[in-house]
Amino acid sequence: MFLSVIIPTYNRYDLLRKCLDNLIPDFQTIDSSNYEIIVSDDSKINEEIEILKKEYPFVTFISGPQKGPASNRNNGAKYSKGDWLIFIDDDCLPDRDILLSYLKEINKGVYQGIEGYINADRHQERFDEQSPLNLTGGCFWSCNIAVDKEVFNKINGFDEGFPYAALEDTDFYERLKTVAKTTFLESAKVIHPWRRAGKWGSYKKWMGSHHYAIKKANTKKNFKFRTERINLFIGSIFKEGKELIKFRFKGFHYYLEVLYYNFLLIFY
Repeated sequence: MFLSVIIPTYNRYDLLRKCLDNLIPDFQTIDSSNYEIIVSDDSKINEEIEILKKEYPFVTFISGPQKGPASNRNNGAKYSKGDWLIFIDDDCLPDRDILLSYLKEINKGVYQGIEGYINADRHQERFDEQSPLNLTGGCFWSCNIAVDKEVFNKINGFDEGFPYAALEDTDFYERLKTVAKTTFLESAKVIHPWRRAGKWGSYKKWMGSHHYAIKKANTKKNFKFRTERINLFIGSIFKEGKELIKFRFKGFHYYLEVLYYNFLLIFY
């Protein structure tokens, strides 16, 4: 069984280096003949890639299509040689046993989709810190998953209509579950350090992905739809507010952005 590790990246070379350092053959506990690493770079200026090629000769670097994260992941898959695709984001730090853990589970021949364990590097200190935690499964966040390549191709990979890194992995998971058995593998671990959210830099991306998802599902924007959105907005005031208080109002701007997003959903 041959594995293709696919890492989409975009102007985050320092983070990418840390990720690759944890995937080198001398660090991973799996034999290097059992896997390849493909980095699909969506950056417009690729001068740094020439340096990385010399630093990491065992990695295949390809130019991305510059059409968003979903398209960039599909691009990596297109060039892969593996029977299975393992997607890891460039800002993650893979555990040294991650590939061996995936391989052992794959060889059981039971599942065609596997989601790995995702934890942060420390306790959260601010409300505006973000990390896609997945400690018990049921998320299928694309920064740490493995998918049978035949099944991946069968469902046409990630939907490239999603313009940003939001909801595209949820959509992929929903389609995957209709044709494949999936599981959560706690031993396949990555660390995703907390990242501070930029000021008012997220809600437009959320709205763009939400708009596409609503359109794709042909959701009826009736009275029930609006009522649910109103309840979501009111609930977020108190739910997110409790979290904000817990962090002593550190990251207040992000709290306002979350509320603003949920408010816009009422009328979208």
